[in-house]
Amino acid sequence: MNVGMLWFDNDPRTTLTVKVTRAADYYRQKYGLVPDLCLVHPSMLSGPNANQIEGPVLSEVEGPVGKVAVRSNRLIQPGHLWIGKEEKN
Repeated sequence: MNVGMLWFDNDPRTTLTVKVTRAADYYRQKYGLVPDLCLVHPSMLSGPNANQIEGPVLSEVEGPVGKVAVRSNRLIQPGHLWIGKEEKN
């Protein structure tokens, strides 16, 4: 994903599922597109706020905007989510 939206939420009381859902909903409202990929720092997948997310490599969050694949990427800073459309080759 080369183009996307950077979302910041470092509230330790909010689960990663809620963070991804909020970011996806905002992305859909702002750009009129449904995101299908969210990149996060690996620590966000294994921390206490991960709750419903399992596995450090790939998970899915299903919410009101559809399914969003969640993948870890060390280039993303903790507390940030890079969300958008996955590029299909």
